Amino acid sequence: MPASHVVASRSMFRPGSPLTLAATAVLLSLALVACGKKDAAAPAGGPPGGGMPAPEVGVVIATPGEVGLVTELPGRLEATRVAQVRARAAGILQKRLFVEGSDVKAGQPLFRIDASPYEATLRSAEATLARAEANAAQAKALADRYKPLVEANAVSKQDYANAIASQKAAEADVLAGRASVTTARINLGYATVTAPISGRIGRALVTEGALVGQGEATQLATIQQIDPLYVNFTQSATEVMRMRRAMAQGKLQRASGPDAADVRIVLEDGTEFAQRGRLLFSDLTVDASTGQITLRAEVPNPKGELLPGMYVRVRTEQAQVDKAISVPQQAVTRTDQGDTVTIVGQDGKLSKRNVKITAGRNNRWIVTEGLKEGEQVMVDGFQKLQMLPPGTPVKAVPWQPPATAAAAPAAGASAPAAAPAKQ
Repeated sequence: MPASHVVASRSMFRPGSPLTLAATAVLLSLALVACGKKDAAAPAGGPPGGGMPAPEVGVVIATPGEVGLVTELPGRLEATRVAQVRARAAGILQKRLFVEGSDVKAGQPLFRIDASPYEATLRSAEATLARAEANAAQAKALADRYKPLVEANAVSKQDYANAIASQKAAEADVLAGRASVTTARINLGYATVTAPISGRIGRALVTEGALVGQGEATQLATIQQIDPLYVNFTQSATEVMRMRRAMAQGKLQRASGPDAADVRIVLEDGTEFAQRGRLLFSDLTVDASTGQITLRAEVPNPKGELLPGMYVRVRTEQAQVDKAISVPQQAVTRTDQGDTVTIVGQDGKLSKRNVKITAGRNNRWIVTEGLKEGEQVMVDGFQKLQMLPPGTPVKAVPWQPPATAAAAPAAGASAPAAAPAKQ
């Protein structure tokens, strides 16, 4: 291109020229169109300016109601009846007649001891009784014969009196002989050791050929009745007094209804035993060394799943709280300074609230003070707020309990009747 043409082109774009102003107007129009497209690309329904939506948190609605206070205490199982099988006859053990670890019935033969000496004693006692009965018959016949003779003065009154005395002595010998026979039969019966009660028998403590019952009643085995079982558990005397004082002040009510005295057994793995027990009594004396009161309950054990000596947890409902609210345990923050929950307001703002916890039930805390009916208690979503600045509003959605806890929700707090929370 000639140099004259280049100089002419540069002169057309000098500042203030008409062509320069036209180009500037075109560039401004293009910038405005681009901004409009960015605004149109903002997400629908989002906050002004295209910001992030409010984070969702799971909440439950505080609903007052009558809630039972379930106390969980440590306990130990015990057989309802325990019998030691002992040898009441001295001799050599000849045979064991049961299977170790099996169920036996009362009166069932368990052991056999050599009965030869006792059979001989029984035969001797029977012979002595026969002799006494013969002597008694002879004495009675003599007394009967003397009776008409003494009336006719054919014999002296002294002879008649001697005949009557001999008859009575012979009758006494008969009674003694019968007692000896009975004793001999009882001792012979002791040679066969039977079960004193029905239950489950343990291992044999002696073997065949052992000399038992010589000088003392040798223990041969132990039978335990395990259906039903006793469960002994303890409770702090201070807690009992506090509960009674709260009942007297009207803060608590005594548990009522058919299940009030029921107890449930919690095994070591956390599972609950299928059979319910019933509370029998509470001791009247406080253990001076531990300050505990002993309570006892009876638990059915038809399949023999529970065994004496097992350590368990005992759940029992002893009182009820009127107008109480229960919330999931994860909604409560427990510290040395007190217990707090997070309240979600209608505007989405969060606020801390001090509450008073009474007891726990079904993985929920029972709140007696600090919450009002209808308030939204935050249960889930705390992790989302850690990366956001304080005061960020949130969106409350119904909290969904885990699948394991959803089958049996506790009363006292309910989720809002709205759409389920997003995952």
